[in-house]
Parts: sequence; structure tokens; C-alpha cells
Amino acid sequence: MPRRGATDSAEAVAAARPSARRLALALQLEDGGDRTVLASARVRRWLRAALERPAAITLRVVGEAEGLELNRRWRGLDHATNVLTFDYAREPVVEADLVLCAPVVRREARAAGKDLEAHYAHLVVHGALHAQGWDHLDDAQAEAMEAKERAVLAALGYPDPYAR
Repeated sequence: MPRRGATDSAEAVAAARPSARRLALALQLEDGGDRTVLASARVRRWLRAALERPAAITLRVVGEAEGLELNRRWRGLDHATNVLTFDYAREPVVEADLVLCAPVVRREARAAGKDLEAHYAHLVVHGALHAQGWDHLDDAQAEAMEAKERAVLAALGYPDPYAR
């Protein structure tokens, strides 16, 4: 995904100063079907809870076609996925693009009997953790990342996303 250039914006520069806002957020709703669930204030709350340092984040919510194209192009996989994280910097400011595929998120929530807002919150937190270097490539990493997600989501008042 092409870099969005936010590092040159006044908002991103302000986010880098400790006394300034902690989060510079650009919210792009290409698929606006869940606009009420993805209100800017709510998304900011989710991100701030997951972030350990100042950040400049673009969160783009896309449809199936764009989700499929991005997953094919950047991961070589022939399906749209729920969340993609493109991380550009971790220090001193986290800079990343998070892409959520709304139709996939809706299907997953419905299939698992999960509240849509809680599922979006989980995926935003998950993407923000990836942007900071968390991963789940092996069992130990997955266990640590899932524990962090559970803690962040519990602090936000959401249920354990991994509960069966």
C-alpha cells in the first residue's frame, strides 16, 4: 500500500511532541455501511487504548474488492481478510495504515455470534498492536499478543474476543 505521506502533515508532527495530541487519526470509510459503529471518537478510544506511544494512523474501511486486491498484492493471498496492517515506523511515533474489510468483518461477527462493535474494536486493537511490532507467528508470540488484546479490550469494556 503506498505510503500516505502523513509524516509531513502538521497533525503527525504535533503527534510526535509529548505535550501534543497522542494520536493523529485519518479515518477513511470507503465502505460506510458501519459508519455509526466506526464513529471517529470511538475509533480514537480503541486506538489510544492499544497504543504505547504517540501515533499517526490512517484507518481505511474498504469493501470486498479493495480488500481482495490489497491482500493479493501485499500478501499473495486470494481472499479479502479482516484487517491488514502496513507499519512504516515504530519509534518515536508509530506510523501505520490499518485496513479493515467491512464485509469480512460483518460476516465474521455474524458467524461467530459476536457484537459487531466488539469485533471492530478487537480488529482495530489487533492492527494497532501489529503496528507496534506485536505478532503471532509462533505459539509464544500468539499467546502474548492475545493476552494483550484481551487486557486492552477488557479495559474498554468489551468481552474476550477469543472466548469460545
